[in-house]
Amino acid sequence: MARILVVDDELDVVRMVARTLEARGHTVEVARDGEAALALIARQVPELLVIDANLPRLDGAEVCRRLRADPATKALPIVMMCSAYVSLTDAQAEQGPDELVMKPFVRETLIRNVERLLKPRP
Repeated sequence: MARILVVDDELDVVRMVARTLEARGHTVEVARDGEAALALIARQVPELLVIDANLPRLDGAEVCRRLRADPATKALPIVMMCSAYVSLTDAQAEQGPDELVMKPFVRETLIRNVERLLKPRP
């Protein structure tokens, strides 16, 4: 299956997301802040990124902007987790994620969004 990077500073959230995705056969790597995420991505681009909007050092929106600005990561599928309402249209207008998942989220919603984004695009 896919190699997925999960970025969140809340250990409980990281564990839940990792267990959910690993149960579906995915390999999960973890970063605890935006800077660590960018460092991991620079070494090897994952097939998908699940990132929290509110992170220490560098927030999820800034990580998205930097990834979208780089030709090597511009097409990286991104699912952003947020605890405050943000419309997908607003997020995409700022070079944001492909999908938003509101916290606390339903595992099936996360799985559906991740697996939809992992399907080959026409």
